[in-house]
Amino acid sequence: MRTIKTLLTACALACGLVHAQTYPDKSISLVVPFAAGGPTDVVARMIAIPMGKSLGQPVIVENVNGAGGTIGATKVARAAPNGYTIFLHHMGMSTAPALYNKLNFDPMTDFEYIGQVLDVPMTLLARKDIPANNLQELIAYIKANENKVSLADAGLGAVSNLCGLMFKSAIGVNINTIPYKGTGPAMNDLLGGQVDILCDQTTQTVPMIKDGRVKVFGVTTLKRLSALPNVPTLDEQGLKGFEVKVWHGMYAPKGTPAPVLKKINTALRFAMADPVIKQRLADLSSDIPSSDKMTADGLKDHLKLEINKWGPIIRKAGVSAD
Repeated sequence: MRTIKTLLTACALACGLVHAQTYPDKSISLVVPFAAGGPTDVVARMIAIPMGKSLGQPVIVENVNGAGGTIGATKVARAAPNGYTIFLHHMGMSTAPALYNKLNFDPMTDFEYIGQVLDVPMTLLARKDIPANNLQELIAYIKANENKVSLADAGLGAVSNLCGLMFKSAIGVNINTIPYKGTGPAMNDLLGGQVDILCDQTTQTVPMIKDGRVKVFGVTTLKRLSALPNVPTLDEQGLKGFEVKVWHGMYAPKGTPAPVLKKINTALRFAMADPVIKQRLADLSSDIPSSDKMTADGLKDHLKLEINKWGPIIRKAGVSAD
């Protein structure tokens, strides 16, 4: 029996090596579990071209949105483990276990880990014509119009949703929440004046803030951002300890051969070292992880820590998708 298992293991390793030698020989799907135009989609499209250059085959972004990112995650968990389906997700991978009682995947066991990708701050925004010019005026406006003010987000479990929950809790007002299938369409409605407030990542918001297309009321880091030096933090404006920073990770289906994962990791590092990418991310106040975090172990350890961090917070809030 032991001999058979040894032979099967040896065969699997050999098959993986053979596959790695020819991999990739066709395009690769990079699944983003949110709508096109949202911040995670922006990151994916930013790194897809240099990753494809490193791999010698196109990396094509595939948007599989809905249910706070769990539909896309389930699709990847069930995909063939051959390296032709990979996955970019943010911290929603760590909040899903607490939000969904009937989750169709386990973030800790149903994926192979490639590495951390990016840390992104968030901004609290409102429609351009809202009658408030600073955070205290915004809070006063919300309290005076509690039943009319709308807060957009990308659905339960999305970072925009978590940020919105924290904001509502911090100011003590239960603002009417309108869920979208991504912050891309939510942002479109904010620009059009159909919704009032949105908490979104700097990868999407910095250009709109600088163009004056939205009003910004604060950033969610404890220090001001180099890209938005004149925008105060929510913490310094009175919401003490308010901090939300979005981390992203790249995954593959469980069982993807180690040599293939190594090639994908090399392509990810190549993309993140690209001078153009680095400058674009710096302009958006986004941080590239250190080398030790851009590894399988670095991502796995961080995911476990974040699950342990967000689980109690979500359960205490009594929030559930089921």
